Amino acid sequence: MTSTRSTEISLRVNGETHSLTVDNRTTLLDALRERLDLTGTKKGCDQGQCGACTVLLDRQRVNSCLQLAVAAEGREVTTIEGLADGEELHPVQQAFVDLDGYQCGYCTPGQICSAVAVIEELAREWPSAATDDVRRPPAVTEEEIRERMSGNLCRCGAYVNIVRAVTQAAKNEQVNA
Repeated sequence: MTSTRSTEISLRVNGETHSLTVDNRTTLLDALRERLDLTGTKKGCDQGQCGACTVLLDRQRVNSCLQLAVAAEGREVTTIEGLADGEELHPVQQAFVDLDGYQCGYCTPGQICSAVAVIEELAREWPSAATDDVRRPPAVTEEEIRERMSGNLCRCGAYVNIVRAVTQAAKNEQVNA
C-alpha cells in the first residue's frame, strides 16, 4: 500500500498569493480549477497535446496539465482571468473579439495566453523554426505566428482568425513599444 504525500504550497496567481495543501501529484491545472475556482483555464486532453490549459508561468507559456502545482511554488502564474485590467481587456483579448478569433471558445483561454507569450517572444527577438535568418529579429508574419502557436489546437478550425488576431496584437505591440 502506498501513501500519498501532501505539501503546503504558496501559489502566486494573477497577483494574489494563495496557500494550499496539495497532493504532490496535483497538476497546476487541477489546483487552479478545483482549488482556486479559476475555471477559465480549460482541461482539454490532459496530456499536453492540445494547449487548452496554457497559462503563463513567469511570463512563459506552459501546459498546466503537465506542470505540477508544487513545482510552481514561488513563481508567478497568470491565467486568462489575470490578463484584463479591470474591465479593460488585454490587447490580445480585444484582438480576438475584434477579429472573431474564436468559435466555441473552449480553446480560447489557452490560445490567448499562448499568444501573449508569443508576442513577448517576438519582442525579445527569439527565433523560431519559421524564422528566415536567426541573425536578425524575427518578423511578425502569419507564418511566424502559425509556427509559434502550433501547440494550441482549435477543434472548430478558427485558425485563420486566430492568426489574424495574434498578428494584429503583435503589430500593435510593436507600434506601442
